[in-house]
Amino acid sequence: MIDNIKPKEATSIINSLIGGVVPKIGVQHITVGRSEEINAVVAALEDVKNGHSMVKFWIGDFGSGKSFMLHLLNTVALKQKFVVANADFTPDNRLYSNDGKGVALYSAIMDNVSIQTKPEGGALPTLLEKWIEQIVTKTAEENKISLTDIRNEQYLNLIQNNIMKTINEITDVGGFDFGMVVMKYYEGYIKDDEQLRRNALKWLKGEYRTKTEAKQDLGVREVINDLNYYDMLKNFCKLFVSMGYSGFMVNLDEAINLYKISTSVMREKNYEKILTIYNDCFQGKVANLFFNFAGTKEVLENERRGLFSYNALKSRLLTNKFETAEIRDFAQPVIRLMPLDHNEIFVLLKKLKAIFDYNYKTEISINDNEINQFMEELFNKPGASEFLTPREVIRDFLNILNIIRQNPAVDKNKLFGELEISDERPNEVSLDSIEEL
Repeated sequence: MIDNIKPKEATSIINSLIGGVVPKIGVQHITVGRSEEINAVVAALEDVKNGHSMVKFWIGDFGSGKSFMLHLLNTVALKQKFVVANADFTPDNRLYSNDGKGVALYSAIMDNVSIQTKPEGGALPTLLEKWIEQIVTKTAEENKISLTDIRNEQYLNLIQNNIMKTINEITDVGGFDFGMVVMKYYEGYIKDDEQLRRNALKWLKGEYRTKTEAKQDLGVREVINDLNYYDMLKNFCKLFVSMGYSGFMVNLDEAINLYKISTSVMREKNYEKILTIYNDCFQGKVANLFFNFAGTKEVLENERRGLFSYNALKSRLLTNKFETAEIRDFAQPVIRLMPLDHNEIFVLLKKLKAIFDYNYKTEISINDNEINQFMEELFNKPGASEFLTPREVIRDFLNILNIIRQNPAVDKNKLFGELEISDERPNEVSLDSIEEL
């Protein structure tokens, strides 16, 4: 039932889902009921490849599969030769701030940069070295110098000049310092100076806090900060495209943490930043950039704290009035994730059983009828219709498989009878009562 799954993917899927989180790799093996959404994303990626930019908002109830959808987007985009990065909004990671929380989000994004050969993140050094190699090869060809000789220190200035020339061609804001730092990275690369390379990488990831420290280590005048990090993301997008990648996809989850910002002024500033990104993408001010945001219905529609509290966003994010539950519009910016139906959950559990057996090199004795029995027990519990999420169904199922694996003589009916429903949703409604500061 599961084709071409790697052992590493199987382990990631089982361990992550038991822990209640989405696996970083292998999500394509457990995808059910999202074919229309995936087809829409593939079409959108084609547009972004052709120079357009895009913003999508993935909206669904707690546990409905928003994070899963973002990880699925990753997998699809990586196959289409996109550079992809993920980050979560947290109380310390925001789009706008004046105390380091904006650049903290940027650092999280850059830490998680992925390419197809490094799907778990940490691909920024690989990309830099690949780009530098392209410059080195081009410089060697133009100057008729062998690829071996061009790496000698005597040609360092020649390479650095070409690095700066190329950076100036593709960047708008902050290009000089960006180019200087990449030159320093190359210098460390040629001179085998690991500290210099680390310092350059630290600057590019937004981890320098003072200009003094950056000037001392790298000789540059600026650092990446709350005000300019978005320009740097756009510079990286151009750099990746110049290397031959299709574009840059940035996925931002847990938008509830913007909704939770207690001061209305700061919350509005964050929503204003979303509006800037939205306008840049849809008005053609940037190319090959794809932003995805994930949040609950409350995050979108709450008129007091949600995105709809900011009128300029509300007018852009209203749902197509002709859409119904049966007739969907996946081309609009907001895509609402419908819950999986019982048939789709059954297929998902069968897939998980196969992956579980593959991972543990075992054959758990649970047949289709018993999977149906498990589902009936769970979905008929009081509160199931209101509180039960796919996350909880999956975790309960895998926990039962683990018990049977380690205790083969256990009574399955007894395990099914002990299933309980709990409300795992965060208390978002009570946030309305938070006093505005």
